[in-house]
Amino acid sequence: MQGVTILGNNSAVPAFDRHPTSQVLTTREQLYLIDCGEGTQIQIIHYKIRRSKIHRIFISHLHGDHYFGLIGLINSMGLLGRIQPLHIHGPAPLWEILQLQLREADTHLPFDLQFHPLPAEGFVAEDKNTVVHCFPTNHRISCWGFLFEEKQPTRAEKDAGRTRGLSYAFCADTRYDPAMAERIRGVDWMYHETTYLDELRSTAEARYHSTTRQAAEIARQAGASHLLIGHFSSKYAELEAFQQEAAEVFPNTYLATEGTTFLFR
Repeated sequence: MQGVTILGNNSAVPAFDRHPTSQVLTTREQLYLIDCGEGTQIQIIHYKIRRSKIHRIFISHLHGDHYFGLIGLINSMGLLGRIQPLHIHGPAPLWEILQLQLREADTHLPFDLQFHPLPAEGFVAEDKNTVVHCFPTNHRISCWGFLFEEKQPTRAEKDAGRTRGLSYAFCADTRYDPAMAERIRGVDWMYHETTYLDELRSTAEARYHSTTRQAAEIARQAGASHLLIGHFSSKYAELEAFQQEAAEVFPNTYLATEGTTFLFR
């Protein structure tokens, strides 16, 4: 596992040249796309992500800012002649949505589109060097986070004294929920939504979202090494205060800035 590239870091409404949620996780052998908000494929082009290397796509939930870009990306992959299979992991109703969109457009993909509904919790997928699990979050509709774990450390990591592979947790839209910390305990890198600054904690609670200090508290409880924060409300033009507030609780906090690749060490 090498790092994560931020394609979109805003919440429901695009604003201030920020886009809805999407990230690319780079593993040793391939790329994983995590959520696919509107505009994701434009961001993929802009940041020179190799679409052909995307093997699996993980969709956390069916609010539009997390999957409205999916059908466009799938269609483009077909038009560009993709032939290798593409695996979609997401809420069960997503398959019906995709089938409707493809059928009504009379679209016939040149590759095998394989859909895997998410379980309530637990194992999701396994590749040569990576295992993926999911866990529920506390959101207004059914929503999942994802935990990506390397099976074993690289030779360089072993030489540096690391006894296990790296791990990354994507904590999707959620209210403050201490149970999440137990599900990702000891994670190396984690992403947690911070839709609002902490002065709007009551607003966050009512809308099933989290604040800066709440996200940082989850990272602290989980014993994480690094925290990325994103899913910023479009009410905020500037983001520096998000990092400042979260860092007061968890110093190793970074803004999930679009176009930035965070390399895992």
